[in-house]
Amino acid sequence: MASTTGILPTYQRFVNGVPVPSFSRRSFRPREKYLILLVFMTFGVVCFGAFFYLPEFRGGSNAVNSVYNVYKHMQKAGPELLIPAPPRADEVGEAPGGGVPLRHDGLMHPDPHKVGDWAKLQAKIDEDGRVQASGQKVLEKPRIILAPNASSSARRPEDPAGPRIVVVTVAPARSDTYPAVTGGEDADPTARERRNKVKEMMKHAWDNYVRYAWGKNELRPISKRGHSASIFGSQSLGATIVDGLDTLYIMGLMDEFKQGRDWIEENLRFDNLASDLSLFEVTIRFVGGLLTCYALTGDVMFRDKAAQVTDKLLPAFQTQTGIPYSLVNLKTGSSKNYGWASGACSILSEFGTLHLEFSYLSDVTGNPVYRAKVDHIRRVLKNMDKPNGLYPNYLHPKTGKWGQHHISIGGLGDSFYEYLLKAWLQSGKTDTEARQMYDEAIDNILKHMMRVSPGGLTYISDMKFDRLEHKMGHLACFSGGLLGLGASTQRGDSTDHHMDVAQRVTNTCHEAYDRTATKLAPEVFRFTDAVEAKSLKSNEKYYILRPETFESYFVLWRLTKDPKYREWGWEAVQALEKYCRVSGGYSGLKNVYLEDTPKDDVQQSFFLAETLKYLYLLFSDDDLVSLDQWVFNTEGHPLPIRGANPYYRPATV
Repeated sequence: MASTTGILPTYQRFVNGVPVPSFSRRSFRPREKYLILLVFMTFGVVCFGAFFYLPEFRGGSNAVNSVYNVYKHMQKAGPELLIPAPPRADEVGEAPGGGVPLRHDGLMHPDPHKVGDWAKLQAKIDEDGRVQASGQKVLEKPRIILAPNASSSARRPEDPAGPRIVVVTVAPARSDTYPAVTGGEDADPTARERRNKVKEMMKHAWDNYVRYAWGKNELRPISKRGHSASIFGSQSLGATIVDGLDTLYIMGLMDEFKQGRDWIEENLRFDNLASDLSLFEVTIRFVGGLLTCYALTGDVMFRDKAAQVTDKLLPAFQTQTGIPYSLVNLKTGSSKNYGWASGACSILSEFGTLHLEFSYLSDVTGNPVYRAKVDHIRRVLKNMDKPNGLYPNYLHPKTGKWGQHHISIGGLGDSFYEYLLKAWLQSGKTDTEARQMYDEAIDNILKHMMRVSPGGLTYISDMKFDRLEHKMGHLACFSGGLLGLGASTQRGDSTDHHMDVAQRVTNTCHEAYDRTATKLAPEVFRFTDAVEAKSLKSNEKYYILRPETFESYFVLWRLTKDPKYREWGWEAVQALEKYCRVSGGYSGLKNVYLEDTPKDDVQQSFFLAETLKYLYLLFSDDDLVSLDQWVFNTEGHPLPIRGANPYYRPATV
């Protein structure tokens, strides 16, 4: 009978009911014995083979030695397998790979480039032999040979994430108007002195960022630490470094520029950022800043970094309409809109402010995917019905319908109009569709939203559902420079009118500065029967180092040479020094109407990218970043104009 108490069955013999002793209490069936025997025989064969046949055991060396021996055999065969050996000097006929007559005897000799390649490979093999002789066992990392200045991030046009292709950058021509770091001094000694002051302000802002917040996004100049509550959150992306780098270059602060450039090369990564970042902010600050540095220097590291981060942004465009979401997770690719944006709509000033960067990136990488994304946005907007010819600030990316009919040339709408004009300029004035859309939009804005206060101040109001709010945000103060730039670059029936409005609106923004105790303008200023160009609400009285008014001063100075713009700019410099400068940098203000106002303890990255850059250029000669050759993105990063600027640096594929 079988016993079931053990793991394997056992059997007990009985004779006449009495158990019979045996040598072992346990035994196996014949089939089980054969199975166990087969297992042991198989194990023995494996051990025998491993010991006598595997090179690791046979030669007494380890696995690395074995692999290295195989590598040595491949080295020996490499020259014959990969590159034909060069013929002897006395051979006559066609050289391998196609030869050309090189000597006066008319004989065909090998292509010197291929012979050179063979010689380089042989030299490398000889070098490996010397390394091996010294006792080192090193397997060399395979190398991919690209053409000079080849992009390490270029992709096949049909697949932005596909195999890489070789892209060659066209070398720039010499230019007397290149923004040389030693040039740009104005003939006026007062202007030179003021420009040097702005340069010192930049040095103060940068040095304190380096000292207290290096690698962080922004600086808290009073607390003297990094700012972790910025729009980029706690991710250490070095926003101030990327944003301020081209300003350092233009000012000739080359040691600081190299310091920032090296940090970007070694530390700026976008692979594992598991947080939602703004498509708009990353594009204008990071992509724009990197592309400007590439245009200025020709350093392909900047171009490649720009392409890498832009590739991470592309999932935001995967919507039913092609209108991108506002936020994208760079690690997962998931994207969404702000919940507060009129039923989770996309925002006009965000999805409409990508054209300069994406188009230029396509041109310098040879990858048309980026341009295709923004061209599609343009087509969608052009074909939509627009109330009174105006563009509301909200558009739903799923339905393709407008959200709340809130219209503004300030926040939520501003830079969309800016990029219509500047896309036309950037294209060398060939993108006529952009210019047409700009002219139509501006004409309708001035018709429906421009007003003149009882005191004679011209302003462009926000509008909600056909009702004017009679307020103007600080962000809208760029419009003076925009209107002036549009009027000066193409003559038409409205040219003189637009130039006149440009100067009157800029004057209004200056009044908003002049009517405060600090001589710095609030975030929003209103126009009523009782007040003009002043804030009425406590949450509108702050100043966060914004540049928009100074941008208009700079542009209109270049266009008109009216000295008042330089004087107004110098007033701003003095106000910044008196009220915003602290030992650790520059801080925003919480109430511009109080001289002893509390500070917000934030040095915004755009203070270095825009505010100080525009003030510096205001006191520089016109040839330093000429408006005929460069167009500024909405973060103050100058991008070259195609056909007019030898530093456009297009790619050939």
